[in-house]
Amino acid sequence: MKSGVYTGCDIISASSNPEVSTLEGIDIARRAVDIASDKQASNIVLLEVRDICTFCDYFVICSGDNERQMRTIYDDIELNLKKEGQLPHHNEGTLDSGWLLLDYGDVIVHVFSAPEREFYRLDEFWHDARSVIRIQ
Repeated sequence: MKSGVYTGCDIISASSNPEVSTLEGIDIARRAVDIASDKQASNIVLLEVRDICTFCDYFVICSGDNERQMRTIYDDIELNLKKEGQLPHHNEGTLDSGWLLLDYGDVIVHVFSAPEREFYRLDEFWHDARSVIRIQ
C-alpha cells in the first residue's frame, strides 16, 4: 500500500496532491496545542516522549471543563488538522468515558475531563518526558 492520507475512499499521495501538507510531528503537536488553547482547554501540556516511548514522539494532553467543551476541542483539532492535510490514523474514547484520543502517528492528542485526567495522571506517568509547552 502506498503511503499517503486516507480519505475514506482512496489513498492520496502527498507528493501528487499540492493541497495535502506534510507537517512534521512537532508542527502537528504545536497546532493541536494552539487549537486547544483557542477553545479554552485547561492545563495544556506538550511532552516530547521520543526518547522514552516507542510508539510516538509527542503527547498533547489537555482538559475540558465539560463534555461539550471536550467535544469542541476534539472536533476542532481534528477539523483544523484535516484542513492542513493531516488525518488521524486512529481515534478512541467517548465523552462519557472522559477521555478522547486522536492518534496522528508521531503525535497523540489526549482530551480529558478533569476527573479522568486526575485519575490517569499521564503527566506524572511520563515524568521523564521533556516538557515543551505548559499552559495552565
